[in-house]
Amino acid sequence: MTTTVDFDQVEVGTQLPSRDYRLQRVDLIRYAGASGDFNVIHWSDRVARDVGLPGVIAHGMLTMAVAARTVTEWVGDPGAVTEYSTRFTRPVEVPDDDEGASIEVTGVVSDKLDGRRVRVDLTASVRGEKVLGAARLVVQLA
Repeated sequence: MTTTVDFDQVEVGTQLPSRDYRLQRVDLIRYAGASGDFNVIHWSDRVARDVGLPGVIAHGMLTMAVAARTVTEWVGDPGAVTEYSTRFTRPVEVPDDDEGASIEVTGVVSDKLDGRRVRVDLTASVRGEKVLGAARLVVQLA
């Protein structure tokens, strides 16, 4: 797959389409199986609360991957992401209900780089509180 976004058509300040991604407990189970991360805080409310968390939380790397989808869906090619860094600022609590947690993600092109690359800064929030800090991706464009 190749990127569908043309470097020459993108400007600093270009807003990516905002996205909401819902995480439910079943998503945590699937991710645990795929990643091998079966830490109890990702499936037991009792243990999560015993260690000071509000309840079961999403895996940090799952949260990071979900946020990156905003960029990969915009660019049309997950392989176009050449760099990605972030800080985890707040855990994403995933309630045991039909709603789960909603991660709201926005992105903006913050810099045009050499080699037809751009830097995209993301903001990922749950209920208005940031869950990732300094989330930055470098993307190779056409």
